[in-house]
Amino acid sequence: MEETSECDSQTMEAIAAKPSTNTTSTSPSPETQTLSKRAQKKLLKQQKYEVKKAEKKAEAKEHKRREKERKQKEWADKLSAISSEEEKLKLIESRRGVRKERMEKRSEEREKKLDRLSLAKIHGQNIVIDLEFSHLMTPNELNSLVQQIMYCYAVNGRCTSPGHLWLTGCEGNMESHLQRLPGFDKWIIEKEKRSYIEALQEQKESLVYLTADAETILDDLDPKKIYIIGGLVDRNRWKGLTMKKAQEQGIQAARLPIGNYLKMCSSQVLTVNQVVEILLKYLEMRDWKSSFFQVIPQRKRCEAGSDDHNKELEDEEKTEDNSQKKIKLSETDMEANEREVVNGECEMDNITILKEDIV
Repeated sequence: MEETSECDSQTMEAIAAKPSTNTTSTSPSPETQTLSKRAQKKLLKQQKYEVKKAEKKAEAKEHKRREKERKQKEWADKLSAISSEEEKLKLIESRRGVRKERMEKRSEEREKKLDRLSLAKIHGQNIVIDLEFSHLMTPNELNSLVQQIMYCYAVNGRCTSPGHLWLTGCEGNMESHLQRLPGFDKWIIEKEKRSYIEALQEQKESLVYLTADAETILDDLDPKKIYIIGGLVDRNRWKGLTMKKAQEQGIQAARLPIGNYLKMCSSQVLTVNQVVEILLKYLEMRDWKSSFFQVIPQRKRCEAGSDDHNKELEDEEKTEDNSQKKIKLSETDMEANEREVVNGECEMDNITILKEDIV
């Protein structure tokens, strides 16, 4: 993730020069010529994507630099417009007071969130994300899963009564991807290298694998049960995989009662973060219908089970759909970096908003 630090002119020139160099190279290299036509097209497509990504990154950094300079100039102009030194000092102290109050409020909110998550480790609903499928996913799918896990943690931290989240099978390539997340080591979440069947062997009778292929419908959430969600982004390549795994291990399997309340346009397979959020919503409201309508995007639904309920939640749904696509990492345990600017004002570094990669 890129930090919002200002880069010098030489670095900006180097970044700007990189895309132009790549775009001008149209002739394939000797290594590329040995590939099949399909592989060459795929490689060229990836190269174009990298060029576009570098351009966007450079544009974003330049935009942030200009915004910083604009704010500094506005502040300097405001100070220069005041002739009295006493008035200038009052204005500076006022800004510092506002910033201090804002920082204290954020610190208080962070402490409350940490207390809630710590309490959830004892009394919260156990929700496990099974990460033993990393070998079946492409690099892009792994990145998508990592983002979904990040959303799970952020949403859980916002809840008034969060669940107790587990990451099992967190090793190898999957662990390496997760370690790249800023602040991951500080997350209040169970990180288990072993599989859930090994780590929770003594509670095997309480394990329930949530899969759309199960015949049993989940009517309610039992606080004594441990619900498992398959950490798999496979674009529907591996159908029935989680159900087969549950059967081989001799543990219970169940599916969410989605079909009882709404009709999906395609399958009832949801992303990991959507399933986690539905469970958290249900724990809060004890209403499956409201939970589904607030989490499942409109584009995935064909028709609602009740028109009246659909109208009632229409405005709320639009707000929820937008908010769930943009969750700031500043809500996690990661401490936002601070820096002093020339005009004496301290401002928080903005953290890039990550968008969920869902097809």
